[in-house]
Amino acid sequence: MGNDLIPPSDGSSGGSGDDDGVEPVDLKAALEERYLAYALSTIMGRALPDVRDGLKPVHRRILHAMRELRLNPDTAFKKCARIVGDVIGKYHPHGDQSVYDALVRLAQSFAQRYPLVDGQGNFGNIDGDNPAAMRYTEARMTEVATAILAGITEDAVDFRPNYDEADEEPVVLPGAFPNLLANGAAGIAVGMATNIPPHNAEELCNAALHLIKFPNAGFDKLIEFVPGPDFPTGGVIVEPKDAILEAYKTGRGGFRVRARWEKEDAGRGTWQIVVTEIPYQVQKSKLIEKTAELLLARKLPLLADVRDESAEDIRIVFEPKSRSVDPALLMEQLFRTTDLESRFALNMNVLDGGKVPRVMNLREVLRAWLDHRKEVLIRRSNFRLGQIEKRLEILGGYLVAYLNIDEVIQIIRTEDHPKQALIARFEITDNQAEAILNLRLRRLHKLEEVEIRQEFSDLTEEKTGLETLLANEEQLWKTVGWEIGQTKKKFGKDTEVGARRSTFEEAVEIDMEAVAAAMIEKEPITVVVSEKGWIRALKGHAADFTSLTFKEGDKLKTAFHAETTDRILMFTTAGKFYTLTGDKLPGGRGHGEPVRIMVDMENDADIVALFTHKPGRKRLVVSTLGNGFLVAEEDVIANTRKGKQVLNVKLPVEAAVCSVVEADGGNAPDHVAVVGENRKLIIFPLDQVPEMSRGKGVRLQKYKDGGVKDARVFSMENGLSWNDSAGRSHTRGQSELREYLGERAQAGRMVPKGFPRNGKFG
Repeated sequence: MGNDLIPPSDGSSGGSGDDDGVEPVDLKAALEERYLAYALSTIMGRALPDVRDGLKPVHRRILHAMRELRLNPDTAFKKCARIVGDVIGKYHPHGDQSVYDALVRLAQSFAQRYPLVDGQGNFGNIDGDNPAAMRYTEARMTEVATAILAGITEDAVDFRPNYDEADEEPVVLPGAFPNLLANGAAGIAVGMATNIPPHNAEELCNAALHLIKFPNAGFDKLIEFVPGPDFPTGGVIVEPKDAILEAYKTGRGGFRVRARWEKEDAGRGTWQIVVTEIPYQVQKSKLIEKTAELLLARKLPLLADVRDESAEDIRIVFEPKSRSVDPALLMEQLFRTTDLESRFALNMNVLDGGKVPRVMNLREVLRAWLDHRKEVLIRRSNFRLGQIEKRLEILGGYLVAYLNIDEVIQIIRTEDHPKQALIARFEITDNQAEAILNLRLRRLHKLEEVEIRQEFSDLTEEKTGLETLLANEEQLWKTVGWEIGQTKKKFGKDTEVGARRSTFEEAVEIDMEAVAAAMIEKEPITVVVSEKGWIRALKGHAADFTSLTFKEGDKLKTAFHAETTDRILMFTTAGKFYTLTGDKLPGGRGHGEPVRIMVDMENDADIVALFTHKPGRKRLVVSTLGNGFLVAEEDVIANTRKGKQVLNVKLPVEAAVCSVVEADGGNAPDHVAVVGENRKLIIFPLDQVPEMSRGKGVRLQKYKDGGVKDARVFSMENGLSWNDSAGRSHTRGQSELREYLGERAQAGRMVPKGFPRNGKFG
């Protein structure tokens, strides 16, 4: 007996000698099959809402379980633990916490535009605090939930077996409320996602009623009814109207939402900003925390303090650094750096008919809801017809009994099988005979016959009306419209829950340069650049540059005063301009950093000039060949590390001069002085030099050998100045410069006596 339990020693199964029933399977095919099954399960059963009722399976099951528990808006609350238990025990075989989280979200007024669950207890808050455990909280349905469920007991929708086939659950809910767009949805599936913002129910109903009359209504007309989302937390939508139209046309897009704010007088000439509404899905506590971090990091120089004074309503207070701060500029700074402005993406990816996931536009979504409501109306009407026919059959039996009451009583008293006898005698149906036998004696009074005849007449009339309705397409749509009108009336803008919360505004045009400057705390710096291209920024405005130290073999190239808010422009021998910002320059400790680390500068290029950008100012740029032109400083600002090519040069020709053009002593510059390597000087009117944004330029001076050495723009009334090797300044007036006056591109004459040997004006 024991030997039967000992396995064969050769390792075989001891059976027929096959491979233990193991079948070889292609791994690629098996993985594809299983992953596809998982993907479909995620898409269909978890992540995407049904376009008809706007619900995912978990939400649908929660509402169905609450209906079975009779948790109507006018009944007592029940513990959420009881609801969650019914949901996971009957319909949703997943974790209780995931079901409770879904239930909680349906009750949060800051998460749901029209909450489906009326919660009692701690259901979390806009700060992101967690709700209490399900054993402490209680819930029941809201009027919106009952509207979505209306007619479910009247064969309005299909039912299917639950996961253990012991019960049934609805495939979709009747959905008298436009829940998909009214409450929105969000979900991530496999390879696809959905994100739909909440909208105003009355606006959706108006658009749907318009679609009933005009099925091919254009999107221009539809957005007159549905101008944009209506978020539960309010806020101001600043997305342009054409962008909103395009989003609703394609089903994809986005909406910029800003916090609602106002300037509040704080007395004695001071003021503060008060925010009363924040963008949807932004946690207030994290918003304030991030703002405080930016404030401590000195990235909000216009802001002095932020406080949370919220109670039941939101009230966030922002104090400016000074009363002279522009409130609009302060808010623009906050919008750019904090979640006081956020973008809500639109991706209307839904299950069409509960089966096919696809991105639908606004008209398609509304059309799908209308078609569903028509189907529900037809099914409910047919169900009511069936009930009426059954009742009319019973009433017909009652009338037979009343008309022949004595004979009926005689048959019941004397016959062994009264039911068959009644059927045979009066030619009635089995159901009618059963109803007569179950009739109570107390109902056999004379008035009962009158009531039965009245009921029979009323039901016959109702039956005729329903048959007419079902046979007339126009009448069906008229009834659907009437039902939508009732929903609109119940949840309209004149009700507390239906009033529009989000408003629309155009974003105020703010000077971006002013905003960028406001983001940086203004402090004085001294920019120091060495001959080998090392750059640093010393704090404060240094008066003495002789004490600066450099690496061995290096020396000072240029140093100048600036502010941390300034843009620093750099011109190189390659003819390119680069833009640096004062706040991003390396500190004054040590020798700084090579400027090549900060910009993509060519290896064979060198720095020609480095200066602070001044709006409205111009520069004269000249190549070694003697070609040049005027260029506005606004046109040379580079937005990338690669810089901006302005003066077109090709080796061996290089950029040599970048001279400033600005008024001196109130006199506007009117002449150009150019000196060559041959020490010849030519002076000609400034209007002979064209202004360009990019190019090779025009010939400024003619050379037999060599090229340009220096150039300067000056006012003839003030005279031409230069510094000698000893640092002394020399100025030549108009009479002394007359012999050097000529036309552009001439060779000129030898420089005056005392002109610096290095050939530079200094």
